Amino acid sequence: MMLDSLDTPAAIIDVRRMNKNIALMQARMNALGVKFRPHVKTSKCLDVVRAQLSAGAQGITVSTLKEAEIFFAAGITDILYAVSIVSSKLSRAMALRKQGCDLKIIVDNAGAAAGIVAFCRDVNVGEPPEVWIEVDTDGHRSGITPEDDALLEIGRILQAGGVKIGGVMTHAGSSYELNTQEALAALAGQERAGCVRAAQRLRAAGIACENVSVGSTPTALAASRLDGVTEVRAGVYAFFDLVMHNVGVCAIDDLALSVLTTVIGHQQDKGWIIVDAGWMAMSRDRGTSKQSRDFGYGLPCTLDGTPLDGYLMMGANQEHGILAPAGHAPHEGDLEARFPVGTRLRILPNHACATGAQFPEYHALEPTGELTVWRRFHGW
Repeated sequence: MMLDSLDTPAAIIDVRRMNKNIALMQARMNALGVKFRPHVKTSKCLDVVRAQLSAGAQGITVSTLKEAEIFFAAGITDILYAVSIVSSKLSRAMALRKQGCDLKIIVDNAGAAAGIVAFCRDVNVGEPPEVWIEVDTDGHRSGITPEDDALLEIGRILQAGGVKIGGVMTHAGSSYELNTQEALAALAGQERAGCVRAAQRLRAAGIACENVSVGSTPTALAASRLDGVTEVRAGVYAFFDLVMHNVGVCAIDDLALSVLTTVIGHQQDKGWIIVDAGWMAMSRDRGTSKQSRDFGYGLPCTLDGTPLDGYLMMGANQEHGILAPAGHAPHEGDLEARFPVGTRLRILPNHACATGAQFPEYHALEPTGELTVWRRFHGW
């Protein structure tokens, strides 16, 4: 298979770019002296994860139990399920542990902690699960602030119930809203300090806390020191995307995921090029709309990956994409002559996780131009 003969739309991974991104992040973590546990929710693809592990990653982070099950079946045992657990999912999580999976689960509230203790008491689980506590260091999403009394309450509930507390973890998701190295470095420092402080409070209260886990792609790349941290997590770095470009942690040439599409028509008077990749291929994610540069639904490129100067995917219907001049730039020349029906283009996505999720498989593009199918999966 080659790009000019592949059915469209199709998700394309530039293997050279991906391997470069993986190597860069791993080298940075090695230099900072921490374990790196990549988040695999971005790719949900065994081939990508094998490349991350081969580069030196230790363990993985997942966002669904299905991810944990599939990657464990492939031989990966060290897994952190980084979404606060609820009682209804404990049976499924414990089934993995009974099969030999070193699955760590997380909580961020006393109710969930009490639910784990009750489950272990009422069900013959054998060895209790290892539980990590989620800490909120930037007010972005879930977790307990480092100074909250609830942190120690959760620790005591788990400890009294005979459940091992494996560590604390946090995610500086607000880093996606930043766009300067100074701001990113400051948030990375805040993330580190907050998570380390939470661990210190637990230890001072007599509650064991071995691991301190931080991470987002921007803060992982911006951190200057990680004293007190045992591991870092990041996910989208393997592909990068336009959101990450606007944050300032990658160049356009680093983006490893694109959507191959075909020109199917034109609206010459409007300057539109119509392609067969709509929002079902690109996703509805408009993550760049609130950033310094809005890329619409994506940045169109020629077949070799060169950005199409002056154009963006400005509109998307279910199966139709509309490429149009960016901003108020005039359209020039004969579109039908420049982009004949049948022309192949590639669209760089706003959010690699969301765009990847639209496809059952990737086509991995080698430097030779050859394509290999890499399966990915859906669901929870």
